[in-house]
Amino acid sequence: MNSIKKFFNTFLLIELWKGMMVTGRYFFKPKITVHYPEEKTPQSPRFRGLHALRRYPNGEERCIACKLCEAVCPAMAITIDSEQRDDGTRRTTRYDIDLSKCIFCGFCEESCPVDSIVETRVLEYHGEKRGDLIYTKEMLLAIGDRYEDQIAKDREVDAPYR
Repeated sequence: MNSIKKFFNTFLLIELWKGMMVTGRYFFKPKITVHYPEEKTPQSPRFRGLHALRRYPNGEERCIACKLCEAVCPAMAITIDSEQRDDGTRRTTRYDIDLSKCIFCGFCEESCPVDSIVETRVLEYHGEKRGDLIYTKEMLLAIGDRYEDQIAKDREVDAPYR
């Protein structure tokens, strides 16, 4: 009995007709399309995008050159050089992130004790050559200055999870 049923299902192409019915059901429904440059899809406040270095409200950079982010980075995409200042504190002289290596895991952000390095919600960046994706300290500080309001707002939303 089972072999007869299997023969008729194969002969009459039942699986094909079932698939065509599913296609026909969705063929005439309205399509949901996002026209990307003009329309943007909503993002989670915890989205991990382009990196940024933050400053304190008085304008001083937050990074204390502890090098935890460099140590914890699984892709070894962060390079930090530091020196001691006249007042005895350490600050970075070089802070580079190679975004062609970065896997956007967020470990650098989680390991930072002073909340200096953050990943913003910016996803629209590109590089035409490999060297274009190496972000220096000045570039990262400029991104942090530009998006500080959004970063601070995301930190408030994310506070219960920290």
